[in-house]
Amino acid sequence: MDALTDLLRGVHAQRAMMCRSFCSPPWALAFAPTAPLTLVTAVRGDTWLLTEDGTHVLMRPGDIGLIRGPLRFVLADDPATPPQVDFDEPDCEQWRVGTRTCGFPADGDALVISGSYEVDGSVSDRLLNALPPVLVVPCADGECPTVGVLSSEIAKDKPGQDIILARLLDLLLVFTLREWFDRPEANTPAWYRALGDEIVGPALRAMHDEPQRAWTVAELAARAGASRAALARRFTTLVGVPPLTYLTEWRMELAANLLTEPDATVGSVARAVGYADGFAFSTAFKRVRGVRPSDHRVVALRA
Repeated sequence: MDALTDLLRGVHAQRAMMCRSFCSPPWALAFAPTAPLTLVTAVRGDTWLLTEDGTHVLMRPGDIGLIRGPLRFVLADDPATPPQVDFDEPDCEQWRVGTRTCGFPADGDALVISGSYEVDGSVSDRLLNALPPVLVVPCADGECPTVGVLSSEIAKDKPGQDIILARLLDLLLVFTLREWFDRPEANTPAWYRALGDEIVGPALRAMHDEPQRAWTVAELAARAGASRAALARRFTTLVGVPPLTYLTEWRMELAANLLTEPDATVGSVARAVGYADGFAFSTAFKRVRGVRPSDHRVVALRA
């Protein structure tokens, strides 16, 4: 399994909110997303992405931007154009001209798409923590096929449309992150870089694939084709913690996700992540996460 697949495994669009906007100059649209991720793309016309932290990026048609929220931002034809519409204000409904479509005016030459992306769970925090507040990936060919399909599908109102749009948003996110993590300026986390290491990578993937297994350093070293000492030394250097410490932290991230499932119990989650003893699991969970599993479950289910 490659590093990007490992990073994105289990991450899917949840409660996605999408809109396409037709605009004519001068135009500027303000957004104040509460979702962890917002994806924007310029379908037609050049678009400036301006954020409250001072980022100013010109997006060409086909370029894709990703904003890690909550962070206010503006899409505009020019950095000097003041926002005319705030998508978080009730009166923005007056601009709606169709299904998931707004017009400023409806026959505007420029077309932009915005989509909020909920990524639930503690495992998804790994993805969020690996990203800068704002990133833009240029589309080398001038148009990414998924952008065109999304632009067409977003205005349809048919059975199953929400699922189709969520999967298209997933695809666009994966494409964007794949391109981003290949760029030299991407500050990828230590564990992500270590997945590509010939010694540490196999050990990491083994723990990710079978977190419930009672791994020992010797077994992980055998997977890596290295001695125990060599694996422990290199793993700690590249990842920042010893192998079994990382395993415990990974198990607790998975457990935090599993505890949010309606039918889960502390005992079933403990077994799923390799603990036969619920007490030992609860102790490890509180040490790593700062709260008891039962308390985490109550808070998560109320959210």
